[in-house]
Amino acid sequence: MAMKPLCVINAVGLTPELLKHAPQTASLGSASPWVSPNPAVTCTSQATMLTGLPPSKHGIVGNGWYYRDTSEIRFWQQASSLVNGKKFYEDFRTAKMFWWFNQSAPVQYSATPKPHYGCDGSKVFDILDKTECDLTRRLGAFPFFTFWGPNAGLPCSRWIADATAIVMQDKCPELTLVYLPHLDYDFQRLAQPPLQRVKELDDCIVTIAEAAEKIGATVVVVSEYGITPVNHPVHLNRHLRQNGLLQVRSGPFGESLLPADSLAFAVADHQLAHLYVQNRSDIRHVKQLVENIPGVAGVFDPRELCLDHSRSGELIVLSESDSWFTYYYWLEENQAPDFARTVDIHRKPGYDPCELFATSRLRAIGRVVQKKLGFRYRMDVIPLDASLVGGSHGLPAASPESGPLILGPGQLPDNMEEFPDYCRGLLFS
Repeated sequence: MAMKPLCVINAVGLTPELLKHAPQTASLGSASPWVSPNPAVTCTSQATMLTGLPPSKHGIVGNGWYYRDTSEIRFWQQASSLVNGKKFYEDFRTAKMFWWFNQSAPVQYSATPKPHYGCDGSKVFDILDKTECDLTRRLGAFPFFTFWGPNAGLPCSRWIADATAIVMQDKCPELTLVYLPHLDYDFQRLAQPPLQRVKELDDCIVTIAEAAEKIGATVVVVSEYGITPVNHPVHLNRHLRQNGLLQVRSGPFGESLLPADSLAFAVADHQLAHLYVQNRSDIRHVKQLVENIPGVAGVFDPRELCLDHSRSGELIVLSESDSWFTYYYWLEENQAPDFARTVDIHRKPGYDPCELFATSRLRAIGRVVQKKLGFRYRMDVIPLDASLVGGSHGLPAASPESGPLILGPGQLPDNMEEFPDYCRGLLFS
């Protein structure tokens, strides 16, 4: 049977409501809302799209979780082996461009962020380029500081779009998966973000769609969630600590969380948090305590949300729509860990959107000068003011127009679990 190439563009944060401001994208096909898994976050949604399974089966219960065997909380892991179940792309000659779980993925071509780490703690930003297209030579270095952090914005999506166009035209993959992240950033920073961000995304999508047309590929656009305005950060771990359930250790670099010694702690992930409770006899007490925290919409058994997996907490907490969960566990700002004021997505025991802000541009410039002069330095420019955050996600969409969408030909799936079958149908159409 003849196969028609397919290109799937993951346009993070694009909603039916915003699509009207992206006319070039809208012209590529019909669009429809669809349902994300719980939580509506990047890693979970992508794992469901790639496997057709709920989180209870594929095991990606958030962007991060508590590893009970090592007593560590880890976020933003990239290993493909973390996803349980077969990924539908395994049956096709695939280019996987910046989608998550890209390291050691069974694909022919891939590119993903991957810094180099020196033994002295230094870090050199780079990508892991397995496209055979020598992307950094042709496009220049990937603009890593615009992929996340205070400078996050358009240049990363622009680079990814241009790189994807090169790979598609040079390699003609049967399936291309491309992730465009930058719409996400200002929609989290600001309660009323500029619609210019949508126009920028529209232009990036056109670049990819034009390359797809040259190789005869069908284009499908998806998004993982919609972002909703928020104005109320909820500090779950501080409440647990004040009630004698969470333990910390004081040290020369501030307080560190001791999850294995805590009777209960929260792993915060936008508007959902996993509550890990050491003793089953404490579950009812912890549930009642957290339910009474302002900004908490409810506390659930993981089975109620299709999150009954060994990686999940004993309880799942959902926020009110105008609220979100911080990872903060210190009670005094001068006791915050040193990493709290830096961009450090792997060390923090929870998601931190304050990394999108900077306390002072002048301070940041000073730290860069220290680095260039060879002095020891710490890039401590991230504020500890959670009230700065203007948008969040993770809950089921409040309305179809404000949630995730899928755009493409034919009968569109209603939810992300149906996505692999939909793609197979297009590939063999």
